[in-house]
Amino acid sequence: MQERIEDYTIYRLLEVVFTIMLSFNQNNTDPCLRMSNKQASKPKAPMVDVSTSVSFPYDTSNDENAPNSNIDCAGRHFIVDFWGAQNLDNTQLIEQALLEAARVAGAVLLHVHLHKFSQGGGVTGVALLAESHISVHTWPELDYAAFDVFMCGNAKPEKAVACLEEYFAPTKHEVKEILRGEQRL
Repeated sequence: MQERIEDYTIYRLLEVVFTIMLSFNQNNTDPCLRMSNKQASKPKAPMVDVSTSVSFPYDTSNDENAPNSNIDCAGRHFIVDFWGAQNLDNTQLIEQALLEAARVAGAVLLHVHLHKFSQGGGVTGVALLAESHISVHTWPELDYAAFDVFMCGNAKPEKAVACLEEYFAPTKHEVKEILRGEQRL
């Protein structure tokens, strides 16, 4: 069963990556990206044009909010738990929260994908960012949500976390920060 779930997760991730690649190749000139007219005519979420995509190095030299000037890292990763949270089955509000969280963090949004489970189930989704991602998994029956906020470059993931807290108004929350690719100087 676990293997089937992992296979499905990999399949969904590949589907999102393929969709992004296709959006960058609107003319379908690359034979690796060609698809049937029916598939090509699907409406696409707004995407960032590949010509505007750049690297986002994490420069802490002038950043008073940097995690620690003696630490060099690839990115900051926040693991966030909300208990007693509101609106955990509202996909429109969740999408709005992800969009706003990316905006206030100064991140470049590439794509949002959400899935709502039937019969009162929760929502799972991801906001794919040039700087990494914000993911969400909700359990409305438990008033619980788990967020994963990972950003590199000069984005401010802590601002995204504060934004999510405003949207979902948890009665209790826990935030853990991990410095990914950390190297002590």
